[in-house]
Amino acid sequence: MASPFIELQVGDRTVKVTNPDKVYFPQIGATKRELVEYYVSVGEGALRGLKDRPTHLKRHPDGVETEAIYQKRMPAKHPDWLQTVTVTFPSGRTADALKVTEVASIAYCANLATLDFHPWQVRAADVEHPDELRIDIDPQPGLDFDAARRTAFLAREVMAEAGLTGFVKTSGNRGVHIAVRIEPRWDFIEVRHAGIALARAIEDRDPGLVTTAWWKEERGERVFIDFNQNARDRTVASAYSVRAKPHAPVSAPLTWDELADAEPGDFDIRTMPERFAIVGDVHADIDERAFSIETLLEWYAKDERGDMPYPPNYPKMPGEPKRVQPSKARDE
Repeated sequence: MASPFIELQVGDRTVKVTNPDKVYFPQIGATKRELVEYYVSVGEGALRGLKDRPTHLKRHPDGVETEAIYQKRMPAKHPDWLQTVTVTFPSGRTADALKVTEVASIAYCANLATLDFHPWQVRAADVEHPDELRIDIDPQPGLDFDAARRTAFLAREVMAEAGLTGFVKTSGNRGVHIAVRIEPRWDFIEVRHAGIALARAIEDRDPGLVTTAWWKEERGERVFIDFNQNARDRTVASAYSVRAKPHAPVSAPLTWDELADAEPGDFDIRTMPERFAIVGDVHADIDERAFSIETLLEWYAKDERGDMPYPPNYPKMPGEPKRVQPSKARDE
């Protein structure tokens, strides 16, 4: 028996939504149809964060209370108009990832139960040189959003000293993401080094609040800045992404003035469309200027601490310190 479906007009495309009444978010009763319609309603903003970027999909075919499928490769069977781009993973293997080119491609993937989209920090025209520096602010257990907020404002001060302007959004949970458009002149290793330098400078402002410690056992009750989100094949949820929580929160772009008293719970699949209709995309100017990271690279070069560990799935990298957590290293 054929599954029930509806069809939505998205730009010049007709997007089929199967099983539209299937509940994805039981706590609020939000359905697949609401998910797809949400992405269409904020399409201009969502597209700005994803356009021409290799993008991974985090899918929940049976709703948020079930295990996710993290999909890095687009299935061979997809509409002819849906585009892909070839990326190379740290292992050296390659894959054809989704290349987002229009709102309809976002809606199509939402119909595949994609809740959040995870774009690379590169564009398809040059997949080896990032055009975005990412500051991922992650409060450790015991801390709330206010700790992330305070860290974000420290980050803004440091970015200003480095001649950078960042665009801030909630992560959709307790954290904060800041994106800086940069000139695509540096490779992943250099951009990651810039991210390390920036994170360390923020930590130096308030080491009681902020940490760059890669090993969890060393972080304590502080806010971790995940510098490794600037490495190859590391991604964060895009602007306007719906997060896999029962109440369907979204990663909400904010102005810096709004961040001062924002609460993540205020932005969800049902409140964001109205906000977007009123104020539009508050990150509409993000692509107007690309910045240099030369100052950050100078900071990194002068720092005698050198490099930091990579994530465990990476090959050993040149200049990387021993990749073993300190407590185990002491036992050797």
